Amino acid sequence: MSPSTGIRSTDRLSHFDFDAHNAEVKSLWADYNQGRATVRVPIFLGTNTRYFMFNPAANPGTVTFQQYIQDPDAMYDTALQFARWSRFNLLQDLELGCPETWSISPDFQNFYEAAWFGCTIEYFDDQVPDTQPAFVDDPESVMRNGLPDPFGGLMNKARTYFDHFKQRAACDEFCGRPVRATMPGCGVGTDGPFTVACNLFGAGQTCEMAADDPDRLTRLLSFITEATIARVAAWRQYAGWPLTSERYGFADDSVALISTPMYEELVLPHHRKLCDTFSPNGTRGVHLCGDATRHFALLQRELRIDCFDMGFPVDFAKLRKQLGPVTRLQGGPHVELLLNASPQAVHEETTRVLDTGVAASGRFLLREGNNLAPHTPLESTEAMYRAGRDWSARAKEQAPLAEAPA
Repeated sequence: MSPSTGIRSTDRLSHFDFDAHNAEVKSLWADYNQGRATVRVPIFLGTNTRYFMFNPAANPGTVTFQQYIQDPDAMYDTALQFARWSRFNLLQDLELGCPETWSISPDFQNFYEAAWFGCTIEYFDDQVPDTQPAFVDDPESVMRNGLPDPFGGLMNKARTYFDHFKQRAACDEFCGRPVRATMPGCGVGTDGPFTVACNLFGAGQTCEMAADDPDRLTRLLSFITEATIARVAAWRQYAGWPLTSERYGFADDSVALISTPMYEELVLPHHRKLCDTFSPNGTRGVHLCGDATRHFALLQRELRIDCFDMGFPVDFAKLRKQLGPVTRLQGGPHVELLLNASPQAVHEETTRVLDTGVAASGRFLLREGNNLAPHTPLESTEAMYRAGRDWSARAKEQAPLAEAPA
């Protein structure tokens, strides 16, 4: 590896023109974020450490997730290696090459909330860590000791790791550039109250309560939501951030398991409370894996959701017509197609998605649907990227991508 550039001869983008690319994407995102006509559809990839760690070419030291979670130095070093590898191997419309400053954060994947509430972390071969429901036999026992400490349990580890990251970063360089530790997402984020309930009580029992004992589930969801708000508020204060912001985003993948009337009655009030607490006058976005599109019109109307990040293939034409031209939509080819299909098939599917009209208003971000699977060939992600650029070039010849209405 060149110590001054960070490039390795084995990197996919070892001969890439980073300066030209970065200038192009900076202008592209400025236009998109300001609602101006973009020269093409922005394209990015959703990845996290699992893609890197299960890739022997990228992670030759074969750091395991158990080492990663239990050792702050292993997490710190792996996070830097993943950041470097991504910037020199994943072709997408983000800044590539060495940054002015490397930014890394403690990472506790998607088990952090269940672990904070008291579930035990389990480690598996060739898979990310997870938890098993700890309150199946007695769901109310999760409330027995009151609200969990915002800095207790796993959150204490997150704060300890964050302090350790800051101490190392203060006197560290990587590829000749300074390092900055950023706020752990587990402190200020949430995977959503209904999803957390499924993690704590089991998805089957949570859905049974929704159908047979909604009052009981409402009490449990209220507790989860209150605890989440207390944690996020405490961590925002710890970071020196204001309680509220102009934009707020959350997830709740498990609402794909229930009907829209059930969602409206049992879950929407808790989503509204989260949104009104952290962005009372701002705009909101949501990430939903699975096919939860039946809820989207309600979310748009009741919560002012203006950005939907979709983790599963959907009827893009129907969704664009239903939600209107201004709403931001994010999605693309299924991750299994990217993992298993030929680059040609990926190119064709990406083109099909864009041909639905979902991108005509300029309010669409092309990405995989959702979260790049380990061992996905880079030829496939690059085929998606080329398809997005090819489609945009053809669309521009016919008519510029529209400027989103005010």
